[in-house]
Formats: sequence, structure tokens, C-alpha cells
Amino acid sequence: MTSHAPTSAETSPADASTDSLRRALAQVRTEVGKAVVGQDGAVTGLIIALLSRGHVLLEGVPGVAKTLLVRSLSHALSLDTKRVQFTPDLMPGDVTGSLIYDAKAGEFEFRNGPVFTNILLADEINRTPPKTQSALLEAMEERQVSVDGLSLPLPEPFIVAATMNPIEYEGTYTLPEAQLDRFLLKLVLDIPERDVELEVLRRHATGFSPRDLTAAGVTPVLGAAELAAAQASVAAVGASPDVLAYIVDLARATRNSPSAKLGVSPRGTTALLAAAKAWAWLSGYASITPDHVQAMVLPVWRHRIQLRPEAELEGITVDTILHGVLQQVQVPI
Repeated sequence: MTSHAPTSAETSPADASTDSLRRALAQVRTEVGKAVVGQDGAVTGLIIALLSRGHVLLEGVPGVAKTLLVRSLSHALSLDTKRVQFTPDLMPGDVTGSLIYDAKAGEFEFRNGPVFTNILLADEINRTPPKTQSALLEAMEERQVSVDGLSLPLPEPFIVAATMNPIEYEGTYTLPEAQLDRFLLKLVLDIPERDVELEVLRRHATGFSPRDLTAAGVTPVLGAAELAAAQASVAAVGASPDVLAYIVDLARATRNSPSAKLGVSPRGTTALLAAAKAWAWLSGYASITPDHVQAMVLPVWRHRIQLRPEAELEGITVDTILHGVLQQVQVPI
């Protein structure tokens, strides 16, 4: 996710509070870097999801610091976080909460489930049956839990960071495309390069403990109120008709790709707009440019396209299709 430095003509006349929010979020990345090494793109992606009020899929093999990444980000933002290990026997009430009978009061009372938090880490979401997946995805979409005729709102902000293991599929329940489409971003956490892995070992050798973020030097930078103000600033970022048409043309090109069985839906275009706005705001722009759109195409759309079987046999990937689309569609000047 890279973008050219804004010029004075492109930069919004942001007031001091907006500038300080932007600097604070930049500092959040620095704070997370004290605990997590080599995952700068994933950190930025999670911040973009928070600013866009969207949810994130984290794909990576075990041991690439997915849990530590979410915990560190929550700590730097003074947000509450909970982790749920999804298993085949997990019930919907184990996630959303359930009614418990209070013998003293002689009535049922609702006990909040782990979904009542700011950042929920749904570990290996594809290991639980569709019924439990649907309960979580309903909470994600509606931002509330319905129990016994009552609607209980979830805290603000609220996002789900769901992990999936890309190499182990035995005993898993694949998320349908309609449910995958509800995630704003899919971030891929790769095995780190040699120098990054060496830095991880150096930190552990000098006493770093992933269970003690305070000792690691991770300090809170801002809270929920400041994040809400930043979300409002992101919503005010503009988009010219030409850039909106560019997003639509990119989406239509995915639908016309001979390798794609299913292209990007209209929900995917609105998701790309939201993510591009957040990236433009973080970069100091008053409105989005084609550069911001291009930077966000892969993380926003890579989980929304379904390949044809023959394309998979030929070794074509979704990222291959998206790179081709970016080359084919004319960029507005």
C-alpha cells in the first residue's frame, strides 16, 4: 500500500485536530512495531478497516503473529479485545452470548458473549459449522445481537479480525462467497524474510514476551473517541466522478474476465471506495486518486472473486486476474 506524497494543491486544509489524529495513527503503527516485526502492511490494513468500520480476514500459516498483531493494535488504541478459538463444537451462544437462569431472581438474564468487544479475533473461523459462522456474520453486519426479542448493540468501534489457515483444510467448513463478501479486506501474512525472522529471535533472546505488551514498550496512543473523530474525517474524503467511474470499470472488468466464475459485486465497489478513502486520508489527501484505488484493489477484492476450475488447473490466481485488470482498464487523468 503505497501512495505518492500529497502536494499542497491536493492536500486538504485540515485543521490541527485532524492532523494530530493522522499523526497519532501513524504513531500507532510505530507502537505495534515494538511487538510485531515485518507486518507493516497488515498493521496498516487493520487501521484502514477500523477507519472504514469494516472487518478483516487474516490469512497465514500458524506462527506469523496474527494474534499478537491484533492484541498489540488493541493495546495501542486503548480498545478491548477478545479471542475466540473456533472449533467444530462451538455453538452460536458461545460467541454472541446466551440466556442464563438466575435462581435468586427467578428469571433469565443475558450474559454477554465475547462478541461484545471492540476487536474480536475469530481464530480459524472456517473450523466451526455454518450455523455458528452465520451467528457471527449476522453480528458483523447488523452490529447488534438479537436475544429473546431484544436487540443489544455492540460496542463502538467493532470489527472482527478472522483468521484462516491456508494449508490445512481437513475438518474445515469453507465460508460461502456471500459471507466472504462481508469482509472489507483480506490480508495475507507471509513467512517473514530472513532478516525479519532474525530480528524476532533477537527480541526473544533479550527477554521479549508476547504476553506482556507493556514490558515490550507498547503504549496507548489514542482511544475510541479519537478513533470516532478519525472515522468522521475519513467519511468526508471526496471522490470525483472520474474516480468513481474507474472503480466501476475495474469491477466490471473482473466480471468479464474469462478466468473468473464470479466477479466483484456492487458491495465490492463500495468496499473499495471506503478503503480508498481511508488510505487517502491517512496519506493526507482531501479526495481519493486512482493511486489510492489501485493500492487497495488486491486486499479489498482478492476474496470476492471465484475462479473457474480450468483457470485453477492452469495455475491462475485471483491476484493474477486483479493485476491484469489494473493493466487493462484505462486510468482517468
